[in-house]
Amino acid sequence: MAFVPAPRASVSDHVFGQLRDAIVSGRYRPEETLPGERELAVAFEVNRHAVREALRRLQQLGLVRVSQGGATRVLDWRVHAGLDLALSLARSGDVLPVETLVRDMLEMRACVGIDAARLCAERGDAAVTAALVDAAEEYGSLAPDLDRMNQANIDIWRLVVRGSGNTAYLLAFNSLIAGTLAVGDVPPDARAAELLDVAGHRRLAAAIAAGQGTAATRYARALLTAPVTTPTPAPQEEARA
Repeated sequence: MAFVPAPRASVSDHVFGQLRDAIVSGRYRPEETLPGERELAVAFEVNRHAVREALRRLQQLGLVRVSQGGATRVLDWRVHAGLDLALSLARSGDVLPVETLVRDMLEMRACVGIDAARLCAERGDAAVTAALVDAAEEYGSLAPDLDRMNQANIDIWRLVVRGSGNTAYLLAFNSLIAGTLAVGDVPPDARAAELLDVAGHRRLAAAIAAGQGTAATRYARALLTAPVTTPTPAPQEEARA
């Protein structure tokens, strides 16, 4: 298989990115064996250390299984990979369209946020709910500055997820807002319906503070599904290309 020789800067990143894309796109199938380190080093015109580092990163993402002194076998990423792969792919955009990834992550964000709001209402401690009410009250003073509202929105939802007491939701939330996906890479104006709904944020906070799980679920759904049901423009970096 022909690979593009690596540029001198960050050769390990180059090797990693091409192998990652080859696996996710299906050029290498699950249980297939990747070429050996020596063969890959020749193909990419790099040293074996760069190849070894790239393989280590592929293994961390759940894309390959590296046997000590043996073959490197491709894993089925649909079974073994996690959110880290989505974040990595978003920086590429060549294998899975960025627009599709952003949509998928926004849908996941909505699912997590809606249930986290219910749980926060049912078992959130007083300190978190009080901080949430204060944050929602201050939120309106930021309008119509979408950039500042975007950050405040993240802070509000972090309180909601913390208050849910669900560690898995908290870790998923951290992944969803980090780097280039979901909240991070969707231009604020594409989420204006959500961000500018000051009353909706306050209703959500009030329902959670009152322990009203059903109402909190309803208000969270109204806020978080707006960016999913509204067509999302290409992320800013692509729009500038």
